[in-house]
Amino acid sequence: MRLIDEEGENVGVVDTNAALERAANANLDLVEISPDAEPPVCKIMDHGKFKFEQQKKAAEARKKQKTVEIKEIKMRPAIDDHDYDVKVRAIRRFFEGGDKVKVTLRFRGREMAHQELGRKVLERVKAEVDGIAKVESEPRMEGRQMVMVLAPR
Repeated sequence: MRLIDEEGENVGVVDTNAALERAANANLDLVEISPDAEPPVCKIMDHGKFKFEQQKKAAEARKKQKTVEIKEIKMRPAIDDHDYDVKVRAIRRFFEGGDKVKVTLRFRGREMAHQELGRKVLERVKAEVDGIAKVESEPRMEGRQMVMVLAPR
């Protein structure tokens, strides 16, 4: 087997027993790094410390990872101006947090006959957040709701 010592230097091709003896003298473990290589490569190291450092690196990577959530804002076609402004402010706040926003417009009863009113509301939302967001999916009907997904730029 090819042996790499505790300092990371290549010792060369060594007998298995000699490598085990060398690891025992250093009070460390003999760890097989690449078994598929010809000859297999082994390294003398503290295996417990190695595993601990790997766990720390994985935890650090998870901590830096940002999960993008999809927040939902529900509106009605006949939404009042003040209510509309409050909803748009919430949408802007979600974009600042790095989240996507799903704007859902629910139609009830006869409102289904005037879907163009709902589309106008969604187009107005799209126009207001144009600078900070891009449309991921255009307004479309899903049953009695019209849905549009926006993502931060």
